[in-house]
Amino acid sequence: MSPDKAAFTSVEICAGAGGQAVGLHKAGFRHLALIEVDKNACDTLELNVKDNEEWKGCKVLREDLTEFDPKSLGLERGELDLLAGGVPCPPFSLAGKQLGPDDERDLFPTMLNMIDVLQPKAVMIENVRGLLEPPEKFKKYREEVILHRLEKAGYVKCYWKVLEACDYGVPQLRPRAILVAMKEEYARHFVWTEPESGQLVTVADALGPSMRARFEASGRSDWEERFNEWHRKASNGVAPTLVGGSKKHGGADLGPTRAKKAWEKLGVCGLGVANNPEKMVDPSRDLFAKAGPKLTVKQAALIQGFPEEWKFAGLKTAAYRQVGNAFPPPVAEAVGLQIMGALKARREETEALPQAVLPAPAEPASSEADLVGSLF
Repeated sequence: MSPDKAAFTSVEICAGAGGQAVGLHKAGFRHLALIEVDKNACDTLELNVKDNEEWKGCKVLREDLTEFDPKSLGLERGELDLLAGGVPCPPFSLAGKQLGPDDERDLFPTMLNMIDVLQPKAVMIENVRGLLEPPEKFKKYREEVILHRLEKAGYVKCYWKVLEACDYGVPQLRPRAILVAMKEEYARHFVWTEPESGQLVTVADALGPSMRARFEASGRSDWEERFNEWHRKASNGVAPTLVGGSKKHGGADLGPTRAKKAWEKLGVCGLGVANNPEKMVDPSRDLFAKAGPKLTVKQAALIQGFPEEWKFAGLKTAAYRQVGNAFPPPVAEAVGLQIMGALKARREETEALPQAVLPAPAEPASSEADLVGSLF
């Protein structure tokens, strides 16, 4: 690959439907490759980035990471600005039984091997809150990941903390564990700013226009009354965490019983996903159920913070799973902007001063407590 030297470049593994990629793209990163093994997700990525001038030069690679050679990217060591990825969550989630490194789906070692080979300037890893909470559960594993591998590779650990999606304008409760690690000369410029406090984006805020259009298209005489009823309920707060599930389970729905009850309080029926409005053959199922309307795949994507123009490939269940397993783009954008700030500051520093008078690199952290501050 021949990246534009003026742009800050990124490669992303476990790219899924592109939630993290969209956010990092908005933060200003130019993706060289999006790597994903699932066919439907790769089709989604191709659908959005192929022949898209804004994503020029981005390759979608369908690869099994356990067999992928990072040298095939054609990048020199240290050339890449950011290596990012949302490694599989089940090893650290309650639903996945929290087997951690004993789970065959754990790709942290694979990610670390890629870091060793590519030596990017910065690393961003996203996972479920269960990786960090409770603090002692995976403490030994976190220390092995952080201290024994990243530090050995020359990285300073800047930030590993739980971020809540609704604090970043996402109409959903979705806590995610984020790790940012940087080479020492970049890490000293990394400054994390807390999200601005403001009014939450409610389900009604996010879905109002599309839900109104669906009700109106039903042709029922009472559609406006039913829409207003839904809107009043949906104005009461943000959504519970969307759950994408896995291929081992049945059709798509909005989560376990507790989540379905939370959805019902917001006027949404969680017992399945609606057909696209153009294919709505059963309004009584999709819109007028006792618990309220079901969400379409596109509306679920809005709950995740995807832009309206982002398209999803595959049949309804496959498309919904991509959405439900995604990382909210606004959260990825916020983290990406902080990383971008450090990369820019270092570039400006090296351009302005002779190498000999640059400040000495920051000392690596010596314990996990130094790395995560007051988190634990």
